Amino acid sequence: MDRIRVGFIGCGGNASGHIGRIHEMKDAEVVALCDPSADSLDRARTRNDGLPADIPTFDNHKDLLANVELDAVEISTPHTLHFEQITDALDCGLHVLSEKPMVCTVEHAHKVIAHAQDAGKILMVSYQRHLQPVYRYLRNQIACGEMGEIQFITAMQDQGWYRGTMGLWRQKLSLSGGGQLNDSGSHLLDIVLWMTGLAVDEVQAYVENFESEVDINSALSLRFKGGALGNISIIGNAPSGGMWEDITIYGSKAAAYIRNGHLTYKAAGSDAAEPANLPGAMSPDRNFIDAILGRDEVQVPPICGLRVIELTEAAWESARTGQPAKVTTC
Repeated sequence: MDRIRVGFIGCGGNASGHIGRIHEMKDAEVVALCDPSADSLDRARTRNDGLPADIPTFDNHKDLLANVELDAVEISTPHTLHFEQITDALDCGLHVLSEKPMVCTVEHAHKVIAHAQDAGKILMVSYQRHLQPVYRYLRNQIACGEMGEIQFITAMQDQGWYRGTMGLWRQKLSLSGGGQLNDSGSHLLDIVLWMTGLAVDEVQAYVENFESEVDINSALSLRFKGGALGNISIIGNAPSGGMWEDITIYGSKAAAYIRNGHLTYKAAGSDAAEPANLPGAMSPDRNFIDAILGRDEVQVPPICGLRVIELTEAAWESARTGQPAKVTTC
């Protein structure tokens, strides 16, 4: 293949960045757009000047799949739609890059992973932090034993999500599959699990919905397999706009402090410092195309989506019952 032909299912604000990155690649091309909103389709074309004026557009993903010759699709739609759209794309023999969360139930995660394996196609999740220097550096430090045995993890995310999504699909359970824990919080759960390589054994969770039908604030206390402990705090009702994140990892040999993406590393017996010579970065879109072309491995395989929804489902169950919930991984 000289150029990977990519169709986009979902053309809202998040998708515009994905469309632009693919459009700029010499070895890929945007060949079709799909969204039920004509306004979203118009904005996607306006924001990505240079797309063909006659690019095919659809209001239904099934019509896109049936009428356009494709090699791959990228999905940026309400969360509960992902399962059907991933399944239909794999049925058509296409590679798939899905926005987070991959799917909204553990059952669906197992099904799409098996489906991709049977089809021999790439299924990738767009957790971009796997491809960012700070997080790649820490994953390497932990994997090679430089931080020693991981003993405690604390992670916090705050965002004015509650007010910013009022009246929108993200607070409609039938479309979102869950609240802030399943949305921006999904990134935080993923990066903690991916960097440390740890699996959660048990979670005790509390959630606050306020007046919404989905979770807004969540407090998770974790016991990892192997004995490490952790806390994850998702604050969806922060008083200010934007987002703030803190992640701290304590090992027996070193501690790492990530404050809004900036890393300070402190090894035993040494002063705290910002590491030099961090790994390079790329976008999930670039990795997706490179993986299709056989140039690179998939950096965010679907197992990452499975691990996140396993923990998320267990947290919801714990919050519902008031009791700790086991996190089943397989």
